Amino acid sequence: MTQRRTIAPSAPDLPDELEPARIDPAAVESGSTWSRMRLEGDVAPELAAPGVTFEQSRLERVDLGGGRLAHLSFADTELDGCNLANVHARGGALTRARLVRCRLTGLSWTEGVVRDVVLQECRIDLASFGASRLEQVGFERCLMSQSELQDARLRHVRFDDCDLSEVDLTGAAFSECEMRGCTLDGMRGADRLRGVAMPWEDIVASAGTFAAALGLRVLD
Repeated sequence: MTQRRTIAPSAPDLPDELEPARIDPAAVESGSTWSRMRLEGDVAPELAAPGVTFEQSRLERVDLGGGRLAHLSFADTELDGCNLANVHARGGALTRARLVRCRLTGLSWTEGVVRDVVLQECRIDLASFGASRLEQVGFERCLMSQSELQDARLRHVRFDDCDLSEVDLTGAAFSECEMRGCTLDGMRGADRLRGVAMPWEDIVASAGTFAAALGLRVLD
């Protein structure tokens, strides 16, 4: 019998010392890179530059809201209290990263990659991960209502105490994933949850959602 692999995202590989840095919005251009840096409190909303990269860095309360940042990349990076609301990051890569208390409302991370990532207490409502690949990812106490995972591929992904109300799973595929203590009310495409493990009490609590997905009627 094949042993079930543990869902355990790798932690970011950060250097012991990070050089303080600032983001000058006027100087950001295609392919701009911040490496081994600490950025704190920077406000750079609505940037329009593809291929921006942050690696082996820590971002605290950085505001990139509304940016058009195709192929945005975070690698070996921690984000704390950052704003990525309404960022368009098609083809983005989020690898070996940790996001805590970040705002990702309306984020568009389509056709991208999310690997070895933990998101804790983040607001990810109205966001889209359509056609993206997620592997070794942990969502913990996140608000994800009305987000989209259409045609996404999820492998070794865990959802703990997340609000998944009205999430759209149309065309999504799950492999060795887990959900614990999550709200699934109004979920679209709930029939795509094949490959997900859940505690029995959670399955019972979400019976209405599953019945609706199967087209079942409840008799008096």
